[in-house]
Amino acid sequence: MRRHELTDEQFKKIECMLPGQIGHVGVTAKDNRAFINGVLWIFKTGAPWRDLPERFGHWKNVHRRFSRWANAGIFEGIFRMLSEDADMEFLLMDGSIVKAHQHAAGAKKNNENYDEGLGRSRGGLSSKIHCIADGLGNPVDFILTGGQVHDSVCAAALLDGKTADFVLADKAYDSDKILDKIAQIEAVAVIPPKSNRREQRDYDKHYYKDRNLIERFFSRLKQFRGIATRYCKRGQYFLEAIKLASSIILMC
Repeated sequence: MRRHELTDEQFKKIECMLPGQIGHVGVTAKDNRAFINGVLWIFKTGAPWRDLPERFGHWKNVHRRFSRWANAGIFEGIFRMLSEDADMEFLLMDGSIVKAHQHAAGAKKNNENYDEGLGRSRGGLSSKIHCIADGLGNPVDFILTGGQVHDSVCAAALLDGKTADFVLADKAYDSDKILDKIAQIEAVAVIPPKSNRREQRDYDKHYYKDRNLIERFFSRLKQFRGIATRYCKRGQYFLEAIKLASSIILMC
């Protein structure tokens, strides 16, 4: 087995979720493992698609297939399957900015409401990965936005449909709206109050120490160079790549 490739055990865990199974409608796939290894090589190294080694197949075919699987939500399905046993006693929220390469800009607009999750500021192009993780620091859900979007903007959407006993986040999430949302899911907010609050809230400082778990997850995620720096023009493709990388982390 070469670097950046799936082990036999990892491939067995996700093989049943891949298209082209025997008995399925359509052509039976013979190279699912080689294809996924090729995609992992691209996002682990951050190399251009044209530099994909020939052992994975022609780069254009691999890229076309990656786009097709991303549109079909295949990587999303793999991530959901691997994260279904999440420890939901604690939920951790945070956001992390990734620098976007100049090649990530310029995607053709599909409609008036298109949003590729790119932001432009004095620092240049960037995206922000908003994540909610379980009590073990394993990812549960993601939202992609422009890098200038405040962490708290996506908090309510990340909490939708979730249940937990405690929700941990830094003081960027200290707002009455978010606290009300946490109360709606019958959880206790473990969020430090901002210094400008008239009445300082109490929070469990012991539980708050575990918030570092989601920061450690982001550190592992950004070991994928194609995630730490965004090259994808399409926000959907980049988000699917994040979920594939997260799936690998969940299997480690």
